[in-house]
Amino acid sequence: MTPDTQTPNTRIMLVEDHAGYREVITRALKREADLELISQFGTAEAALDSLQETPRPATPDLLLLDLNLPGMSGLEAIPWFKKYVPQIEIIILTQSDRASDVMTAITLGASGYLLKSATVAQIKEGIRTVTEGGASLDPQVARFILGTLGKRPPKAEPKKALSKRELEILTLLSDGLVKKEIADQLGISTHTVVDHVKRIYIKLEVPNAPSAVAKAYKTGIFPSGQ
Repeated sequence: MTPDTQTPNTRIMLVEDHAGYREVITRALKREADLELISQFGTAEAALDSLQETPRPATPDLLLLDLNLPGMSGLEAIPWFKKYVPQIEIIILTQSDRASDVMTAITLGASGYLLKSATVAQIKEGIRTVTEGGASLDPQVARFILGTLGKRPPKAEPKKALSKRELEILTLLSDGLVKKEIADQLGISTHTVVDHVKRIYIKLEVPNAPSAVAKAYKTGIFPSGQ
């Protein structure tokens, strides 16, 4: 394969105040040809300052963001990262499994939410899932979303109803499965799953899988007892 035909690396920024955990992520990403850790910071303020000084072509494609940071919290920083690099994908990587943190991060535009108990393999798979247009949601976090939203009274359903297949896929997304696992379970190609997921987002008018799951519960697409 010539350099011209190689898939561009996903440029990653890591914002994490624990030096030991930064080293774990650094070692893990060094072994991946398609993932490149271009910068890491211990505070959100330092990371945001660097973005203001970085030429646009060199900005990261994806941000791994801790929530419990000294100074500005990860949640407070999300809107600023989105302001400086609107196209950036954000995966929350934290110890916090509080439902309020999960929902706030998703509402602010995070494409994934993983707990630090996730394995290195799960984190790398989550990164690839998000960069390919999907979303990464920890199964435990998915249960928090379902438990929180399942208790809320349903609102009006979206104007465009989901097909039977789309509902199947959305249900599996709510269980925390990634697109490859969904494809295997349903006996269809990964490309087909990606196409269905895109249509789900369009119909529900949401940007990512966590938001789609949340809306499915709020609007009554999923029954509260599911």
